[in-house]
Amino acid sequence: MSEMVIGPAGLDDVAALAVLLAEMARFYGAEHAEPEDERERQIREALFGEPGGGHALLARDGGRLAGFAAYTFLWPAVGLTRSLYLKELYVAQAYRGRGVGRLLMAALFEIAAERGCSRVEWTADRDNVGAMEFYARLGVPVRESKVFYRAQDSGTGFLAFS
Repeated sequence: MSEMVIGPAGLDDVAALAVLLAEMARFYGAEHAEPEDERERQIREALFGEPGGGHALLARDGGRLAGFAAYTFLWPAVGLTRSLYLKELYVAQAYRGRGVGRLLMAALFEIAAERGCSRVEWTADRDNVGAMEFYARLGVPVRESKVFYRAQDSGTGFLAFS
């Protein structure tokens, strides 16, 4: 492994990120990923379209994409501050156990500090033991007081309130 470089995603990274997202989809059990051109369109829209809101931090090993962190800023947090919300952290299979995730997390904490965030928050699937062990090694405690909710589009819309 050459020197790992951490930096923001640019338009030139869309194709490599689409490949890594297909690997991530398989990791989470998807049998089929969207066609590559559709994944690329979605990435461009999410990271570089209007309204902007998503950000991606990439870990590069030379010309190869080793991992990414997708995040956004939320307001309000403590008082009227913001929080950095990590939506997804993924390290390519070939790079696991080599410190890539730790480098991405350190860079996220640095970004949060630079932007005046009062916290960095994320979730992990309970059945993703590897992720839970990784976060435990970072020394960040689990917040048992929080409950996670997800309304998912069923194809006919979200919840219908009556």
